[in-house]
Amino acid sequence: MSRKSFLAKSFFSTIAAAVLVAAGTAGAALAGTTPATHSTVTSTGTSTGTSTGTSTGTAAGVAAAAAGTAGCGKAPALASGTHSIASGGQNRSYILRVPSGYDGNHPYRLVFGFHWNGGTANDVDSGGTDGYNWSYYGLRRLADAENNSTIFVAPQGNNNGWANPNGQDLTFVDDMLRQIEAGLCVDTDQIFSTGFSYGGGMSYALACARATVFRGVVVYSGAQLSGCNGGTQPIAYMGVHGIGDPVLNISQGRGLRDRFVRNNGCTAQSPPEPRSGSLSHIVTTYSGCRSGYPVVWAAFDGGHTPGPIDGCACDGWRTWTSAEAWKFLTQFQTTPPTSPSPSPSPSSSPSSPSGSTSALKGVASGRCLDVSGVSQANGALAQVWDCNGQSNQQWTSTSAGELRVYGNKCLDVNGAATADGTSVIIWDCNGQNNQKWRLNSDGSITAVGANKCLDVYNNGTANGSKVIIWTCNGQNNQKWTRV
Repeated sequence: MSRKSFLAKSFFSTIAAAVLVAAGTAGAALAGTTPATHSTVTSTGTSTGTSTGTSTGTAAGVAAAAAGTAGCGKAPALASGTHSIASGGQNRSYILRVPSGYDGNHPYRLVFGFHWNGGTANDVDSGGTDGYNWSYYGLRRLADAENNSTIFVAPQGNNNGWANPNGQDLTFVDDMLRQIEAGLCVDTDQIFSTGFSYGGGMSYALACARATVFRGVVVYSGAQLSGCNGGTQPIAYMGVHGIGDPVLNISQGRGLRDRFVRNNGCTAQSPPEPRSGSLSHIVTTYSGCRSGYPVVWAAFDGGHTPGPIDGCACDGWRTWTSAEAWKFLTQFQTTPPTSPSPSPSPSSSPSSPSGSTSALKGVASGRCLDVSGVSQANGALAQVWDCNGQSNQQWTSTSAGELRVYGNKCLDVNGAATADGTSVIIWDCNGQNNQKWRLNSDGSITAVGANKCLDVYNNGTANGSKVIIWTCNGQNNQKWTRV
């Protein structure tokens, strides 16, 4: 089918046709994953036109201070439009959509929108024949209605897909993030990925491999198409899938979902799905999930589309999916950063006798190891912030090798992971190796379980810069002093 004939159809017909053509010519690449073992669960409810969550579990993340990037406090170095970038020896491109009235002192949410097989970055950014109302799967319209709260990115896939050979597309995302964070003010605790079909597969690949960078993902009608490197860490996850999907069977979407049901510690269940012919949808929020790591499953009576509409065998920008995805993304609110007055004190080596309590000041940043938002909740992120003497900056070394805060919480490597970039959080002290730290004479602090160093992400020096673990390298963003 020619490009001209595609444009003559509705945008959603274009999507379906493009994906079906791709499935017919490259079925193994597009839909050749192993189905999950769960069977389809159908509800007996009638169409109500509304989402019905079945969980009473808390999904919202910890409210924290916005973690800004190097682009904060500066004139923007990037503008809306198409940008080229060298990545992995290739010339790649993406479309950037910067909010009107951009404020360089305000850290913005960042949302990636990945296109489907045969689609383009322009299709996602423009909204196709549905225009602005469907730009970025309808999320841009909703973001603009909330004071232009979000920066959007539409990457362009090689050969209009996301095969991700040897992690090529993951590297592309890393390079885009590096460029965008340097040129614009981004809230690093508010980075998300969305995508339909092949783009959903790419978002899933990011959930597997970049769970410490992305806060959450929304996968529309996806499958494991772009790989899953890692896939052991928690991340907020939302899946949307049609029970009659003829391209990527819903069993494949359930399989993606169930990985993060396990990773996020949610209670296993078979969530209700609408009956065939009901022309309705059901949204379920899983219960029992680790705080800040919800799993949401939205099943609808329909086929392979990101925009089903209740009550008719049709799709379009008036779909319910945009509002549900926006609700999912915006539950992880952060508070604007403040600038408390620092309280400088004489520095000392981090090596201290057990039982000693003090702040830990980053040599490169000049800021203190801090629990975001003065939160005492399990999973609250570690960051650096102006030293202020508050309780969320007071760390006690114990004879067990712990770094305790608030008396009963320990500095913890998220998920007991060992990979570079794993976030550092606080959690109830439990004696495990991911809560044990070695304070070295050179100023570095080693995570015993991972054998990696406590590190300020990307050499950040701004308030709210995230603290992670990384291979020890002797740089100043891995050195700390007692103050």
